[in-house]
Amino acid sequence: MNRIIYESRDGDLDKVVIDDLPGGPEAFELAAKFCYGIAVDLTATNISGLRCAAEYLEMTEDLEEGNLIFKTEAFLSYVVLSSWRDSILVLKNSEKLSPWAENLQIVRRCSESIAWKACANPKGIRWAYTGKPPKVSSPKWNEMDSSPSRNQQAPPDWWFEDASILRIDHFVRVITAIKVKGMRFELIGAAIMHYATKWLPGLIKEGTGAADEGSNSGNSNGSSGSSSWKGGLHMIVSGTKDDNILPNVQAKDQRLIIESLISIIPPQKDSVSCSFLLRLLRLANLLKVAPALVTELEKRVGMQFEQANLPDLLIPCYNKSETLYDVDLVQRLLEHFLIQEQTESSSPSRQQSFSDKHMYEGAQRGNIGNPKMRVARLVDSYLTEVSRDRNLSLTKFQVLAEALPESARTCDDGLYRAIDSYLKAHPTLSEHERKRLCRVMDCQKLSIDACMHAAQNERLPLRVVVQVLFSEQVKISNAIANSSLKEAGESHYQSMVSNRKSLLEGTPQSFQEGWAAAKKDINTLKFELESVKAKNVELQHEMENLHRQFDKMVKPKQISAWTSGWKKLSKLTKMTGLEGNDVGSQIPNAEQTRKVPRRWRNSIS
Repeated sequence: MNRIIYESRDGDLDKVVIDDLPGGPEAFELAAKFCYGIAVDLTATNISGLRCAAEYLEMTEDLEEGNLIFKTEAFLSYVVLSSWRDSILVLKNSEKLSPWAENLQIVRRCSESIAWKACANPKGIRWAYTGKPPKVSSPKWNEMDSSPSRNQQAPPDWWFEDASILRIDHFVRVITAIKVKGMRFELIGAAIMHYATKWLPGLIKEGTGAADEGSNSGNSNGSSGSSSWKGGLHMIVSGTKDDNILPNVQAKDQRLIIESLISIIPPQKDSVSCSFLLRLLRLANLLKVAPALVTELEKRVGMQFEQANLPDLLIPCYNKSETLYDVDLVQRLLEHFLIQEQTESSSPSRQQSFSDKHMYEGAQRGNIGNPKMRVARLVDSYLTEVSRDRNLSLTKFQVLAEALPESARTCDDGLYRAIDSYLKAHPTLSEHERKRLCRVMDCQKLSIDACMHAAQNERLPLRVVVQVLFSEQVKISNAIANSSLKEAGESHYQSMVSNRKSLLEGTPQSFQEGWAAAKKDINTLKFELESVKAKNVELQHEMENLHRQFDKMVKPKQISAWTSGWKKLSKLTKMTGLEGNDVGSQIPNAEQTRKVPRRWRNSIS
């Protein structure tokens, strides 16, 4: 103060203005009371501001022993850093004290203290914490839970709610310190998700709260709760494609939060759910996050793309594109997934980790757990949804449908549904474009129900309908052949039973009733087999008629008048010959042996 007055060189100075004092008037008032010997109550709320103000006022030990810097440092080291609640409060109050709190190591020390306590064994926790109330979105320190009893163990996510009140830069410092301490990546990912749902309102699903999302440990596949949330449609209804969807200040803060969260997500595959990553990606595209971070987020989604669900995948297109949904983004996610799958399948460590027993068990389980098949079903559902957009080009639809290998789809019913939906929404397609669209589908992979629907679909090209009918005939023939084999086996079994009729008569009544029921089932199967055979004959007739119509349309026969005349003459000759034979058969044998005089033709020449 004396230096400020001396440097002003104003003898009549009666007022000193200190604009840059950290802590503001409250900290200056406490410092003044300390100078006049008035007792000052040090608390976790005022200690950070008072420590920075003491440093600004240069209240060191050189002037007097036991000065304010020494007092505040001792309180920070021995009281604040040993308490969970006080460490959170001091770090929260240090947000307005930059860069003084950083330079005085207050932020670093509080972050380290919070990290140590968060990584402690839950059985040894005896301090108070807020926990995660189901309906309260922000913690209130005057309503804190009491310390857990010795018989009650704290949950693993006990520190989520307290850490989520911190500013994003301080939260990043705490998470970074927790990573160094070696906490499980599932818990770190769950804490990040809890923080994101609290500070990014666009991430919260409809019908659920921030607490429900934060309770996810990161191992969920993102499929639960999808029915209560409408995915990208919610964003379309609530906003437009303009950049001013959110206020400028709020958009800037949310952009900083998203960029910071992307940078601290653990690199492990299942640290956060795929649903969370997709919703974070949607907000990143909306708020124009840095392209490098968006690309990194897309790669993370591709790592666990098989866990995605359709509502989260319906991401609107926020740029100047004409399409309603961002199909190019889904194409990039699919490419990242295929690259990841190829890398994992070709890595030597993964090949050595699977023994022959595990491979046999995987073959026994079938294709239920195959990630590519789950992704194929997801892509088919996505194509069905986006095909209703009239601005979606045929090239984008075809490229996305053909991105997966043929082995990823065992049944093309979903793909056929998407093609039919695209043909409905685009009735002006030419014949060539319709044929090009149908090339992405394999008619031999359609089920019988899909084949019956396709055979009556007027939007499909005629060649595709013929292919569908042919594949259906082949399937029915194979089914009849298998049924005939079963029938032969059953008849052999019946002959064996008839030879042992006496044995059957000697059995109890319950066995005889069971055999009667079995015979009734066999007769029912025979009737169904006959109906299938009759249907097969009917379909063969229909296919022959279609072949005739197709031959007439493709290869029309051109017959000259001379050829048609000769054909008529040959038909007449055959008819007269047949009549002569009929008459000759009625003449007696004696008259047949009579020689008929030869009639000579008189020639003029």
